[in-house]
Amino acid sequence: MSHRPNSGDAWVEAPTGERYWGRFGAAGLLALDADRGVLLQHRVGWSHFGGTWALPGGALHAGERPVAGAMREAQEEAGVPDAAVAPRFLHVYDAGVWRYTTVAADVADPFEPTISDPESLELAWVPVDDIAGYDLHPSFGTAWPSLRDALGVRPSLLVDAANVVGSVPDGWWRDRAGAVARLRSALETLASEGLPAGDLGLTHDHWFPEIEMVVEGAARSMPDRAGRVRVAHAAASGDDELVARATALASAGRAVTAVTSDRELRGRLERAGAAVRGVRWLRARLE
Repeated sequence: MSHRPNSGDAWVEAPTGERYWGRFGAAGLLALDADRGVLLQHRVGWSHFGGTWALPGGALHAGERPVAGAMREAQEEAGVPDAAVAPRFLHVYDAGVWRYTTVAADVADPFEPTISDPESLELAWVPVDDIAGYDLHPSFGTAWPSLRDALGVRPSLLVDAANVVGSVPDGWWRDRAGAVARLRSALETLASEGLPAGDLGLTHDHWFPEIEMVVEGAARSMPDRAGRVRVAHAAASGDDELVARATALASAGRAVTAVTSDRELRGRLERAGAAVRGVRWLRARLE
């Protein structure tokens, strides 16, 4: 809960009498550390439902996007460092006159939280299996079973780079490596913005899948690098590499969505455990 000027700190009252904190809505960060669990805040007594446990979060500023707002509040309340977490999905509670967005994110760089404002009695990493036994803020307690289920879902988007690049007659044949580099740049933007849950056949509201593009031929010189868009180099057949990657990801428990308009390859990918979308589907989301 921020107290900066123009932060949106105010109650919103529904026609039925319920009151919600945050003139422009609110957001909270569900930070999941694979080894330690979820970061919870023990709320100070004078706060709304004081004494309960919930997520660091608070009112959004005017025009502030929920991911940015959740990160700002988590920094203010728990000292969460910049770039310490990577968003995985968004869960939205919509009361009509007010919205609360839970930003579920994976800890990419482990950190120790610090109490940096007067709204916390304590901060603690709580194992996922133990959270239901805590005295939870009522709204968080209601949402937790669904959130917990979603924490077991890790979506991957697997892209047939050659098929996507070749779908538009923009001169890619004169510079295949450059065309694939432009595709990767567009995919990096998509990775940061995420996709509606329905696009991936998932629940909740929005997801940020890890993206992997398979390259072949002249594009093999493209280096892989850390981040949400990885590059897999096909040693020989790009189709074979796509099927191998889909099989490996599905075997690791990932929810795989593959992108290609090659009919024969589509069948192979589906047998490997992937849902398949056509190139036109991806192009529409890159525009």
